Amino acid sequence: MAKTLYLECNSGISGDMTVAALLDLGASEEVLMEALDSIPADGFSVEVTRVRKSGVDCCDFAVLLDEEHENHDHDMEYLHGHPREHHHAEEPGHDHGHHHEEDHGHDHEHHHEDDHGHDHGHHHGEEHEHVHEHTHHHAHRGMKEIREMIAATKMTPHARELALRIFEIIAEAEAKAHAVPVEQVHFHEVGAIDSIVDVVAAAVCLDNLHISEVIVPKLCEGTGTVRCQHGVLPVPVPAVANIVAKSGLCLEIMDVQGEFVTPTGAAIAAAVWTGSELPKRFKIDRIGLGAGKRTYERPSILRAMLIEPEAQDDGMTKGSTAPQVGETLQENAAARKNISDPKDIIWKLETNIDDCSGEVLGYVMELLFEAGARDVHYYPVFMKKNRPAWQMNVICDERDISRMEEIIFRETTTIGIRRMQMERTVLARENREVDMSAGRVQVKVCRYGNVTKYYPEYESVKRLSRETGRSYQDIYQDTVSACRTTEKR
Repeated sequence: MAKTLYLECNSGISGDMTVAALLDLGASEEVLMEALDSIPADGFSVEVTRVRKSGVDCCDFAVLLDEEHENHDHDMEYLHGHPREHHHAEEPGHDHGHHHEEDHGHDHEHHHEDDHGHDHGHHHGEEHEHVHEHTHHHAHRGMKEIREMIAATKMTPHARELALRIFEIIAEAEAKAHAVPVEQVHFHEVGAIDSIVDVVAAAVCLDNLHISEVIVPKLCEGTGTVRCQHGVLPVPVPAVANIVAKSGLCLEIMDVQGEFVTPTGAAIAAAVWTGSELPKRFKIDRIGLGAGKRTYERPSILRAMLIEPEAQDDGMTKGSTAPQVGETLQENAAARKNISDPKDIIWKLETNIDDCSGEVLGYVMELLFEAGARDVHYYPVFMKKNRPAWQMNVICDERDISRMEEIIFRETTTIGIRRMQMERTVLARENREVDMSAGRVQVKVCRYGNVTKYYPEYESVKRLSRETGRSYQDIYQDTVSACRTTEKR
């Protein structure tokens, strides 16, 4: 049966909080552990327990790292600018990895080591070792390594697609933050094995629960700074801000110091949300509480609910820019392989500009793209009294209209902008990296029915053309051929 998931992110969202909440909702722990056991990496173990946060019983999902892979993620003094080697300050009653207040007899731990051998028993309260031969530890992983790890992990096609989508969202956000192409992004914190486990686990649990809609009214974030691989950064960190801006999720800044929304948590929400408004009336079928690890003034708890809208209220969101859905997220993913929702809505901004040079218009175009415009173009027109001028058109999402208009009014001589809401039909698309003999090429893959089209990205082809001395067309055609060959296998 199709289900609606409501994520109440009033205390933020992270990968481990999401997984814990979904397990508490009833996602199969056995299915999850089978998937996590197959991840080709070592240096971690997984533990599912019950903990108390501010007196409330919650599920806790923990990825425990060995000394070599430790990243200080739960060391509050280190996170907020005071480096220490091995200090972990936890919330009282949440002593992670040692003992848990009010343990309910649910202690499920899996270890990943260096030799190969498996104990497939899944009995609560016992320790289960799953030992692996794999030694794929990377200090900094790129999308190529991430894809290889996920491809080797035992999970359904839909769960795998969802996990890849989450990482693509993170990669795009990091690429924008560092002004580099997506294929050059090397993950730091999010490329660490604990974050990889969180993403895979969230995808597996969402798939297992057969969720059809995901409602996320807002992401509540704190203030201040937090330490990461690049130094001490303001909250929300650039990756989170970029994910929120690109996805259309609503962000609410609380008057509380701390990082409540992590890049992994934001990417999971962005990958699955289908609406921002709850139905007026609904029944609650089940509640799941996921505990966070960090200690802040506001307890880190993610509440997830499986809800059932009443018959007279269809539960569809109003004014949301998120995509519409079908019976399940899996069915929607399959449908998107053919064609996206024909009711997809975009906005067109149109203005006539005279007394403005071509160089200025080129600069404005760059600013609009940087601000999130889907497309920008301008062409010469003749206005009244035969004055030569330009007509500029900007395609954007509704949430970006005010930002686009502000740039146009500030940077050009126009005194008015026309708005048009437009329905469109677009091909489903995905980004893919293709390994060529001379290097990697970023490719946009579009599908319609049984037809698949490949469009190598300009910057990737140009870079290889410069590096190898081969013509742009040769590299472009070779890349398309390589994509077709891969697709047939």
